[in-house]
Amino acid sequence: MSSRATAAQEAVHSDSYFCEAPADPCAIVMFGASGDLAKRKLLPALYDLAVHSCLAPRFRLLGFARTEMSDDEFGRQAAEFLPGKTPSGGADSAHRDFLQQLHYFHGEYNDPGTYQRLAKRLDELDREAELGGNRLFYLATPPSVYPRIVEQLGRAGLAKPKNERSWVRIVVEKPFGHDRASAQALNEQLLSVFDESQIFRIDHYLGKETVQNLLVFRFGNGIFEPLWSRNYVDSVQITAAESLGVERRAAFYESAGALRDMVQSHVLQLTALIAMESPANFDATAVRNEKIKVLQSIRPLDGDSVRRDVVRGQYGPGCVNDEPVPGYRQEPGVNPNSATETFAALKLFIDNWRWSGVPFYLRTGKRLARPSAEIAVMFKRAPHLVFRGEAVEPNSLVLNIQPQEGISLSFGAKAPGSKLHIAPVTMDFRYRRAFGAGSREAYATLINDCIRGDATLFDRADSVEAAWALVDPIIDAWKNGPAPAFPNYPAGSEGPEAAFDLAESDGRQWRPLP
Repeated sequence: MSSRATAAQEAVHSDSYFCEAPADPCAIVMFGASGDLAKRKLLPALYDLAVHSCLAPRFRLLGFARTEMSDDEFGRQAAEFLPGKTPSGGADSAHRDFLQQLHYFHGEYNDPGTYQRLAKRLDELDREAELGGNRLFYLATPPSVYPRIVEQLGRAGLAKPKNERSWVRIVVEKPFGHDRASAQALNEQLLSVFDESQIFRIDHYLGKETVQNLLVFRFGNGIFEPLWSRNYVDSVQITAAESLGVERRAAFYESAGALRDMVQSHVLQLTALIAMESPANFDATAVRNEKIKVLQSIRPLDGDSVRRDVVRGQYGPGCVNDEPVPGYRQEPGVNPNSATETFAALKLFIDNWRWSGVPFYLRTGKRLARPSAEIAVMFKRAPHLVFRGEAVEPNSLVLNIQPQEGISLSFGAKAPGSKLHIAPVTMDFRYRRAFGAGSREAYATLINDCIRGDATLFDRADSVEAAWALVDPIIDAWKNGPAPAFPNYPAGSEGPEAAFDLAESDGRQWRPLP
């Protein structure tokens, strides 16, 4: 191996990632800075970007919440959730440098005076750190607060760039609406204050390495794309399984359920990525144009098809990792007669030239046997088997999103010995094994893209509304139909029996959870 190749390989394995150049200087205003999302996900992601020189040396983070505290107190709270401690428990230099960029601002989300004070504080930070007027507003609050914040930002003149060289962007966390009507209303309010180019609707699933690599895998490798159609693909399975229960999210989950929480966002986004046509260019407009075409091509569901092709479930008491766990109705904060689904499975068809007749099986659920997120492309059997008496399993290509990101391809091979026996084997690619110890966390990837103005991995208004248009008929059918006999699967299982029937009625089977 050449010295140049050796150096390159060592560089890849010595660190999880690098940035070719820091992003623009900017002020990041984090609404809801005292909440769990900010502490557990956003602050560590920003720290990760800072230590890898993805953020500009001049940036400022301004935490915004209703709780009164000083800059120092906010920094001490943030420090509890950051890596970077020395063996003795103190902060290392990178840790200290990051905390020096943190500031705090308290006020009411609906108070016009608060936003006038916010504008003055941002001007002060801008002059102090020479930020060029660049601002990123991050909505990490409950969704019910979004309209108030957006309205007040507009009234205070904070949504418009200060000059032709500066920029202002806003990040909106899911859930984006509760149904299509509320999503449209939120879109209208956002677009009355911000331009579409300023709005980043974030879905953390799309920041995972395997999801990003999906487009490279499909459109950067000539051997796979010719197989990616109804001619060779028998079916596609998309799974997003969790072993956890609702944890501390009972209040939210009771009003959402698996369909709204996972299918409308994560699962349909994965469906669009796996099924889309090649974009003309790898940029936000081209990629999102192809994704919306997929969502608009999915065959609409009505009352009959919902009853036939959609399954819902709710977990009861059971065991996960050999530990007894309560059922959903016994979780703190959950209605003891709740009809909220913690599991949803669907069979969809994409009515276009590439995918006509190919079923897409989607499933997601809580308190399942093991956590797993994957996309499995199941290929058709060989048209003629010449090996008498030997059953050959169909090929499958599996994109593993979590817990271990990677790609695997299964095929048949002759087992050693004098007798002809065909056994399934798997070729595995794992990110951690191939590229070293770590990869960038999804939130770090997406926040970095926000600051750099790259919207490729973010939802557009039409895409959000198209996803809700698919989900709304299911919600309506469930609302108007009889309540199911919940619970219908024990915690620690692979879901309700009816979900298995969804595939078996077509002569297919779900892949077991790994």
